[in-house]
Amino acid sequence: MRPQAGPAPFRFFDLRVDRTRRLGPSLVRVTFGGEELEHFAAGGRDQSLSLFLPHPGQQAPVVPREAGDMHAVLGAWRALPEGERAVMRSYTVREQRPGAGELDIDFAVHEDGGPACRWALSAAAGDRVTVLGPAVADNTAVRFRPPEGTDWVLLWGDETALPAAAAILRWLPEGMPARVWLEVPHAGDRTELPTAADAEVTWLVRDEQAPGAAEAVAAAGFPRGVPYAWIAGESGSVKRLRRHLVNERRIDKGRVTFVGYWKRGLSEDGLRQQPAAD
Repeated sequence: MRPQAGPAPFRFFDLRVDRTRRLGPSLVRVTFGGEELEHFAAGGRDQSLSLFLPHPGQQAPVVPREAGDMHAVLGAWRALPEGERAVMRSYTVREQRPGAGELDIDFAVHEDGGPACRWALSAAAGDRVTVLGPAVADNTAVRFRPPEGTDWVLLWGDETALPAAAAILRWLPEGMPARVWLEVPHAGDRTELPTAADAEVTWLVRDEQAPGAAEAVAAAGFPRGVPYAWIAGESGSVKRLRRHLVNERRIDKGRVTFVGYWKRGLSEDGLRQQPAAD
């Protein structure tokens, strides 16, 4: 008798908007609900998911769930005309509250934003979305994984990575030393970051002519001990900072997790077609 297979690590969830809240000039929080959230299992930290959004005039995102398993559905979705198939974008789970049946996603928004930005700015209670997300908490869409022997943590992110950085800070164990740089467009984008870690947070506000990622980190002193770095946001900034950490600070590249959430001049679709960084 064959052993039963465990639960699939990812599956589709149909959700609805419960409410929205403006967090600052550049961030909108959308809180989702729905019966299927009972089976959603966020792993915390920088847990990511794929969010499928409807086009204007559509009641729900067009995702051909009847096509079969997850891979068949994605293949059928890609085969649909671009103006019909749902808009797909990657986001971080800001917080899941299983007891309340709620899931928060924070959207970075700006005046000339794309379809996901426009959707978030106009989202209203009852709007429907589909999510491809985790059904088990220990899943490969959680990238923040400090190796054994980590003495302190370095975080850098821009406004697109702020939700993930905030969730990581909430997850860090009590007393863990953390040095954090967060780059945002406006002073009003600063937010409270609850954590039990021994975290030193530096806000880099572009409106205040703050230095860039590599410059700010290069000017800083580091704690003693073995670090683990997580850097995420605009691809060019991430690449420059990673090179600084590996080449100049001599941090083992296996202890640097880096994620390009976006790239200047490219949509997320275009970014997916770019070769991976070294």
